[in-house]
Amino acid sequence: MSDFQKYVQRYLDNIPSENWLEELKKSGEKTTEIYSKLTEEQSNFAYAEGKWTLKELLLHLSDTERVFQYRILAFARGDQNELPGFDEELYANQSFANERSLESLLEEYKLVRKSSQVLLETMNPSALKNVGTANGNQISVETIGKLIVGHNYHHLNIIEERYLPKL
Repeated sequence: MSDFQKYVQRYLDNIPSENWLEELKKSGEKTTEIYSKLTEEQSNFAYAEGKWTLKELLLHLSDTERVFQYRILAFARGDQNELPGFDEELYANQSFANERSLESLLEEYKLVRKSSQVLLETMNPSALKNVGTANGNQISVETIGKLIVGHNYHHLNIIEERYLPKL
């Protein structure tokens, strides 16, 4: 198994059921539920020095999902151009998430997730099998969709294990 396959698999292993489209909805609802219960002060919490605040983590979810959405759209439409990777730390450092309200970040997350749901739920099933190259690796549209879900669950696990117990 290549390093890229291991990277992908670690996220896919977080998806609790075979119905990844349903899990897309559930992971969004769970994320919204957790963040809806936080105060503005709590959303500025980072569990350790050098780690993202809960606000930065939420915007990271939105940013990553947007990158994945573009890849899904491009590959589903047959675009054969190689798409670049992205540096999540650079994006987080330039996000200014901590200067925004939790309410605005949560609203953005919900809109991005709804957009992903519409994109994936209305896609012709044959397009899910399309393959493209991103960050030097070939990947299918369906796998990218599953990565959105697995990536979200990965961060929900981190929130539950490392953030919430310290709030």
